[in-house]
Amino acid sequence: MAATAATLSLSSASLRSCSLATVEGGCAQLRRPSNVLCCAAASNASSVRSSFMGAAVGPGFRLASLRSLRGARVLQHQPRRSYRGVGARASWAQEVLWATSPVAEVETAAEDLYHVVLDISDNPELMNGHTKAGQFVQVKIGNVKPAFLAIASAPTVARKGRLEFLIKDIEGSTAGMICSVRKGDKVELSQVMGSGFPTERIFPAEENKTVLLFATGSGISPIRSLIEAGFEANKRSDVRLYYGARNLERMAYQDKFKAWESSGVQVIPVLSQPGEEWTGAQGYVQAFFSKNKAITNGPQTGALLCGHKQMALDVTALLVEEGVPKEKILLNF
Repeated sequence: MAATAATLSLSSASLRSCSLATVEGGCAQLRRPSNVLCCAAASNASSVRSSFMGAAVGPGFRLASLRSLRGARVLQHQPRRSYRGVGARASWAQEVLWATSPVAEVETAAEDLYHVVLDISDNPELMNGHTKAGQFVQVKIGNVKPAFLAIASAPTVARKGRLEFLIKDIEGSTAGMICSVRKGDKVELSQVMGSGFPTERIFPAEENKTVLLFATGSGISPIRSLIEAGFEANKRSDVRLYYGARNLERMAYQDKFKAWESSGVQVIPVLSQPGEEWTGAQGYVQAFFSKNKAITNGPQTGALLCGHKQMALDVTALLVEEGVPKEKILLNF
């Protein structure tokens, strides 16, 4: 799963075919070609050209390159200091500012998926840095390359001192290491990065009455953030979430479906390899959607996608055929 190139260059065109959520078990990692859409950055590349804007340096962060600090697997707390001036830009156009964060929770969310919560209550920059669904952070442990993790919780949760993630456990990956941490362990955490979903394109709600959400696997992370942050779903006439997984055992957040439905989002689980008892939607998300589009007004329809690359490509083509404007088909970078 790891990218092996020493240098990866991202053009605007190539970024349009990618979306950030989770690849290496909850981290976004660039591979080309890739069967996963969630890939706006490369965790194993030493140099990546990025279009992300810079961020201010504040207390609680320390500047470092993407070369992980050598030492223990779980890093000790660093004194809070303010650094201004020269930063590490070798790996990103945006400076990477590292802070130490303790693990608050680690729980199984589904088969091979873990719900991980980091305590950021002593870091005002992180608490205020998450402003939009679809943003992400870098996380590392000891002398390893960082994982790029989409934030699964709403921005209001960050202001209460927590960041939540849904991470796929892949053996040998940085994400897999993060899944194995225990409460109280400490990890290195970057500032919040990325611009998130450009949701202003699907407002006002009365002029964008239909919003379709598409997610597969751990790509549900930024979609959950969007739903729980709120986008006036209850003011729209048709809001649907097509959420794909192999089976129910691999589908996270089932305990949240009822709350999502009450907020105005119709949840449609789509299972590619369901058990015999399953009577709901079956197959791949794009195949099921192709037979159940039910789009009555393309120009007043928006969509947000995160998950496997082929799903996103196929769904995008179907939406465009139905008259949905390309600028209203949103990815989270």
